[in-house]
Amino acid sequence: MRKHELSPMNRTTNSELHQQAGWTAGDRLQIIAGPCAIEGEDVAMEVAEGVVAVCAELDLPLIFKGSYRKANRSRLDSFSGIGDEKALAILAQVGERFGIPTTTDIHAANEAAMAANYVDVLQIPAFLCRQTDLLVAAAQTGKVVNIKKGQFLSPEAMQHAVVKVQESGNSKVWLTERGTMLGYQDMVVDMRGFPVMGRMAPVIADITHSLQQPNQSSGVTGGRPELIATIGRAAVAAGANGVFIETHPRPSEALSDGANMLPLDQLRDLLTQLKRVHEAVHMG
Repeated sequence: MRKHELSPMNRTTNSELHQQAGWTAGDRLQIIAGPCAIEGEDVAMEVAEGVVAVCAELDLPLIFKGSYRKANRSRLDSFSGIGDEKALAILAQVGERFGIPTTTDIHAANEAAMAANYVDVLQIPAFLCRQTDLLVAAAQTGKVVNIKKGQFLSPEAMQHAVVKVQESGNSKVWLTERGTMLGYQDMVVDMRGFPVMGRMAPVIADITHSLQQPNQSSGVTGGRPELIATIGRAAVAAGANGVFIETHPRPSEALSDGANMLPLDQLRDLLTQLKRVHEAVHMG
């Protein structure tokens, strides 16, 4: 058995696991929130100001997210970004202005070092969670590596992705559940996955992407944003250590994933609910 594999006889405690993984939220519910993509400085700052205010009011730790480039698009004419360095610089500005950590996703090994110069956490997209060279490159930056579970993988199979990062010399690895494909145009979340993956790494619930409805004939992904709170409450109750939320002040005008983003003015109510569930679970 390789040294990082789980077995009944070889498991660290939850607090030890989180410490090794670079988890700084402690027992509080970690929030990762921001727009799907960096559309420009104005929208990024508007969203950041909103999420920072809500998280400060509720005493919840925040990591601001935003994709500097959308590499996985259904159509050639879909929005993909405003330019890599321009978008990454905006993410860095958000971090500096508000004093918060930031994260973005990377899509190829040669992007890891570049993105690591601007953000604190590197996210591995679900479709790419088995790409060894990408995981190794992300690990070698020394940043926290947050791997999204592939829509096609079991929770148990994510252990191999975790081990790739750890055996590349980086113990700072997190996992994110973002749903499993159900047929061709829908997704479900297997709540059993949170305790399973929680034995490997801190686990975050992506409660917006898990409600996507992909493969639409229009080439534009649909979603069920009215169920964000439902999925969020269930995931936190099942053991999620944090939640990942894409939010926008005007989702209908968003350049990417508007169909499943949370309106920014609904964030406070949502996080209030999720904090109460999290406290109930941990106080119980």
